[in-house]
Amino acid sequence: MAEQQISVAVLGGGSFGTALASIAADNGAKVRQWMRDERLVAQINQEHRNGRYLPDYEMNAAVEASTDIAAVLSDAELVLVAIPSSAFRSVVQAAKPYLSAEQILVSTTKGIEPDSFMLMSDVLSEETGFAHIGVIAGPNLASEIADKQLTATVIASADPLTRTRVQQALGCRYFRVYASNDRHGVELGGALKNIYAIAAGMAAALGMGENTRSMLMTRALAEMSRFAVAHGANPMTFLGLAGVGDLIVTCSSHLSRNYRVGFAMGEGRSLDQAIEALGQVAEGVNTVRLVCAKAAQMGVYMPMAEGLYHVLFDGVPAKEMARMLMMGEQSSDVEFVLPREAVQQAHRETGDWHAGNQ
Repeated sequence: MAEQQISVAVLGGGSFGTALASIAADNGAKVRQWMRDERLVAQINQEHRNGRYLPDYEMNAAVEASTDIAAVLSDAELVLVAIPSSAFRSVVQAAKPYLSAEQILVSTTKGIEPDSFMLMSDVLSEETGFAHIGVIAGPNLASEIADKQLTATVIASADPLTRTRVQQALGCRYFRVYASNDRHGVELGGALKNIYAIAAGMAAALGMGENTRSMLMTRALAEMSRFAVAHGANPMTFLGLAGVGDLIVTCSSHLSRNYRVGFAMGEGRSLDQAIEALGQVAEGVNTVRLVCAKAAQMGVYMPMAEGLYHVLFDGVPAKEMARMLMMGEQSSDVEFVLPREAVQQAHRETGDWHAGNQ
């Protein structure tokens, strides 16, 4: 007996949503893609191309685009929500009348809602109350996926059906889909790494070497996991694709919007000038503000994020931030192996060696 064709709805007309829509169609799914832009809808349906976000990518001709959200969601078993965090909740609210509890809802958005500090999968859960909720995150530059370069991602959900259906719908010879049950850890990894991509771009513009970049990424991983564990995530998640994997690509690639904003500021531009040159807001800029406020509230030690905040919003030069970070405390390497508090206690007990040897 032939396997029943899965029906997939993609909400959003951006680069990642477009790439995922085409992959699902390549895999034999029935795919509809919703977006507000009527001209983009017409172009996808007639030319099988998203000229705004992936102009050189030939989409699967079976993807059907529409501005009618009810029609797109009708009979969809899997709904991928690929909407920027700033508009995510409003689109979910618009979709809600046409959703049903049997559907699988998966966020592909790496961001945090400003007022509530909620992750996008939490917004899905709060707005719908559905059981089948997940998130996709990982080192996924859409332009490389469009070129069919070997890429891997993570589907994270406590629900086995959600994990399995996403693996079936999207897994193919060049797009590998790995499973996790740590939804919040995977999602926080995707959101937090944007902060450190800005710092990596600054470091590159300032001419810092490979040792510095390696240190920056590794200490970033320590901060990310420290913050996420304080929110109930599993620290082991950060050894995977959504942690170290996504961090490496975002801190190394000129294709990353966050890296490019940091690079422009490292060259001496202001934040406004950097964003203007980019032509769109990098998600990490808003994330820095939100995460620093939350870290201060929860007492989580995040010196790199705090230093970056001062550069972005207080006018501190990028060079000065780099110098301040080098003067920070030398604490534990991996604090889930050796707690930071134990290192601090040892320092207190042995006294100030430098002072005694002047």
